[in-house]
Amino acid sequence: MFRNYLQVHRKGILVLFLFAAIEAFVFSLYRLPVSAVTYTVSICIFVGLMILAVDYSKFVSHHRELERLLEEISVTLDHMPAPRGPLEEEYQEILQKVYDERQEMREKMEQNYREMVDYYTIWVHQIKTPIAAMRLILQGGEFPECQELKEELQRIEQYVEMVLCYLRLDAGTTDYVIKEYDLDGIVRQAVRKHASVFIRKKLRLDYQSLQTEELIGGRRHQLPVRVVTDEKWLLFVIDQILSNALKYTNTGSITITMESPKTLCIADTGIGIAPEDLPRVFEKGYTGCNGRNDKKASGIGLYLCRRICRNLGHSIVITSTPGYGTEVRLDLKNAELEVE
Repeated sequence: MFRNYLQVHRKGILVLFLFAAIEAFVFSLYRLPVSAVTYTVSICIFVGLMILAVDYSKFVSHHRELERLLEEISVTLDHMPAPRGPLEEEYQEILQKVYDERQEMREKMEQNYREMVDYYTIWVHQIKTPIAAMRLILQGGEFPECQELKEELQRIEQYVEMVLCYLRLDAGTTDYVIKEYDLDGIVRQAVRKHASVFIRKKLRLDYQSLQTEELIGGRRHQLPVRVVTDEKWLLFVIDQILSNALKYTNTGSITITMESPKTLCIADTGIGIAPEDLPRVFEKGYTGCNGRNDKKASGIGLYLCRRICRNLGHSIVITSTPGYGTEVRLDLKNAELEVE
């Protein structure tokens, strides 16, 4: 900071020493004693340095005020320090004008975003009506085509939910209801949604009720796994994982197991994920080799899963071997959330 101060005031310091040199030169022309000349010049330099010291103290204080303001500038400019001259006053006026324009632009963007969220929220709820109607129309159909149409309709419904989830994640508020839930009940809801796909593709589901061991009274007991989470959002994550597993698995099975203490594992025997794609599967819009071959992947599903898990205090990890399958692990034990 002192170096910066010297750089800013170098002209004034040079002028001070220049005047001292001129004074010494003028006094020497009158053949005054050297001691008198030196004494006068020393007094001038001393007074100048004292003035610089006081000014440097004000400079440091002003600098700290600006640093503090830098942290608050996104909120307000009310604590702007008093200008130290007309030039600095003009700079502050420019800064205030830029800040006001930025706030106005930000308010407009937030307003536009709220209107967009409101529009798509209404659209999602409206589109659910014809989806439900089509589901009822296909309910009594026994032809193979009817079953395929039901599955495609379910996929449309999943994409609609994905749109709503995507919008709500970036909204200022969410509808989280955090409390203890029975994990087995959440997983069963997701499995039931995809039951018809399991049947059509003749895939085996290896799944038992999710339980954990706890030591009670010196004896180990099998108890249902209860997790602190939000049921709707965790169900969305599990639904996305199962949907991907079913999408890329044509033969074999999908296994759902529980590892101690609270890690949900969903493994499939599908085509797997290429090693070069694996580090990027959670990136927004990244589809990888499988997605490029499928031509229908959006690259949004796993991105949303990771964001939801972070918001819920969970973690999600994917391991895969091409040609052998993929395993997704949801660590649900680290949720540091307040139970309602």
